[in-house]
Amino acid sequence: MNIPFFDLSRQYRGIKKEIKTEVARVCDSGRYILGDNVSAIEAEVARYSGARYGVGVASGTDALYLSLMAAGVGRGDKVLTTPFTFVATVSVIEKLGAVPVFADIDSRTFNIDPSAAETCLKRKSKGVKAMIPVHLYGQCADMGPLMRLGRKYGIKVIEDAAQAIGAGYGRKKAGAIGDFGCFSFYPTKNLGAMGDGGMITTNSRKRAELLKKLRGYGANGRYVYDAIGVNSRLDEMQAAVLRVKLRYLDKWADERGANASLYTGLFNKAGLAERVSLPFIATKCRSVYNQFVVKVDKREALRKHMARDGIGTEVYYPVPMHLQKCFEYLGYKRGDFPRSEEAARTVLALPIFQGLKKSELNRIVSSMAGFYNR
Repeated sequence: MNIPFFDLSRQYRGIKKEIKTEVARVCDSGRYILGDNVSAIEAEVARYSGARYGVGVASGTDALYLSLMAAGVGRGDKVLTTPFTFVATVSVIEKLGAVPVFADIDSRTFNIDPSAAETCLKRKSKGVKAMIPVHLYGQCADMGPLMRLGRKYGIKVIEDAAQAIGAGYGRKKAGAIGDFGCFSFYPTKNLGAMGDGGMITTNSRKRAELLKKLRGYGANGRYVYDAIGVNSRLDEMQAAVLRVKLRYLDKWADERGANASLYTGLFNKAGLAERVSLPFIATKCRSVYNQFVVKVDKREALRKHMARDGIGTEVYYPVPMHLQKCFEYLGYKRGDFPRSEEAARTVLALPIFQGLKKSELNRIVSSMAGFYNR
């Protein structure tokens, strides 16, 4: 692709020396698991997000899984979430023997609709032990009413903030609003490692201590186990890389925001306002644009046209979770969550990564204009 959907090499070139220096220090130290860099990045991410504690884990998926474990979710319990998300949000529920329960999304933000969540809880509140709102595409879900629902029904709220580190909701940031905040450091995230990694944030010391036990097999001291845990530790090398990148995170988020603003002007100038629905950012929210997602018609034909023009695109997500084969056992059917299904048919993610040139943004919009105006 002349304009790839994502290009990590551009980011790396700007911080190459710093990364190599810190990685070499880890190599020289001889300590590769749960060392000083892990402790430091835990504190730094917690402070950055406005939470009291951070617990490094092996992936964003493990962050969700361990948070559910720490919340006491087990076999037969129900967990409320959105069907319009990445599979990890739902698969971790099933892995614990719990039952996913879905509520439809807001058609503008693509995040779980608090009204739909409340309706769901009124009908199926018995057995619901936790709720996982997803901060999709870099914008927080509407956490005010969702937290009120959590308190009303006595359920833990676990933020799936995998795509939203640094995103704002009112005066707070993603990861410091719910009982747990779950981040992914997959390489393409705004704060990405050079491999897998994840983090859980919380404002409870008791929960943080429990999470640290659970990520290390449930150990309380050497070869002494208080609980059945898992092996899920953020390694020292990835922590060192993340510490370098965290220094640039706000700058990169500003660049993504600037790209989003440029897109808006270019789409309006090209007369595409009626054919392309641009991202809607709620009044209380500050998006960090992990993705720039528009709604379009004739999506697959458009993607082929743009690919011929050398432009990469992606679809997050083409099939909502309630229609996935692996979740057929839940008994949902087409039409149960119409807004999620409509989003799955129409969303298209365009390149938004830092380092994109204005001329490249122009080419992307020109390609779309060429498709719709022919």
